[in-house]
Amino acid sequence: MLKENQIKLTEEIVETAYKLLTHKLAFGGLTARNESAFQMEFGHILKTIGQLYEFRLVDKFHLEFETYISLNGASIKSKTNRARVDLLLKYQDNDNTTKAAIELKFFKKENHREPNNRYDVFKDISNLELYKSHDIDLCYFILATDHSHYCDQDNYSLDTADFDFRNNKEYKAGKILQYKTAKPFGPDITLKQNYTFKWDKINDLHFLKLKV
Repeated sequence: MLKENQIKLTEEIVETAYKLLTHKLAFGGLTARNESAFQMEFGHILKTIGQLYEFRLVDKFHLEFETYISLNGASIKSKTNRARVDLLLKYQDNDNTTKAAIELKFFKKENHREPNNRYDVFKDISNLELYKSHDIDLCYFILATDHSHYCDQDNYSLDTADFDFRNNKEYKAGKILQYKTAKPFGPDITLKQNYTFKWDKINDLHFLKLKV
C-alpha cells in the first residue's frame, strides 16, 4: 500500500472513532467518569475499527496505551528524551508503517482545576508538535468536558488569558504564551503552527478535536 493511502486510511480510523465516541458518550451509550476511562473507551473503539481496516493479510493495526516515543530533544511533559503518549496507533503492511499519536484530556466541572487545565492543553499540543518531528505521521489532541468554561467563557483572567482555546479562537504560530501569575504554573509555551479551535457540542458535552 502506498504511504499516502495508508495515512489517509489511518485518518479515517481516527475520525470515525472520534464520531462514535463522542456520540455514544453524549447519548449515554458509554459512561466515562474520568480521563482514564475516557482513554480506555476511545482505545477500544479505535482498536475495533482499526482491525476492520485490515483488508489484506499483510495489513496490521496495532494500538498501545501510555507508551513511549523516543525524542532527540526533551518534551515539556517528561523533560527527558522519552515522552509518554496517551495512545499510539500503528497501521502497517510489508512496505510501510503509519504512526498516529493521540493526547487526550477529560475535564469534569466538579474537578475544576483552573487555570492549570488550560495550560496543560497547550502543553500537550506543544508535545504533539514535537512528536511530529520524530517519526510520527499524524498527531491529534482530543478534549471532552461537561464544563462550558473552556469553550464559551466570556473572558479569562489577564494573568492566564494567553491560554485560550475557546470556540473559534485562533492561535498564530510563534506567539509566546505566558503564565503571568506571581508563581507561574509552568514555563512559556510557543507553538510552531497556526490553529483554529472548533468545538463540537452534543447534548450536555463539549468536544474539541485538533489535528496537529
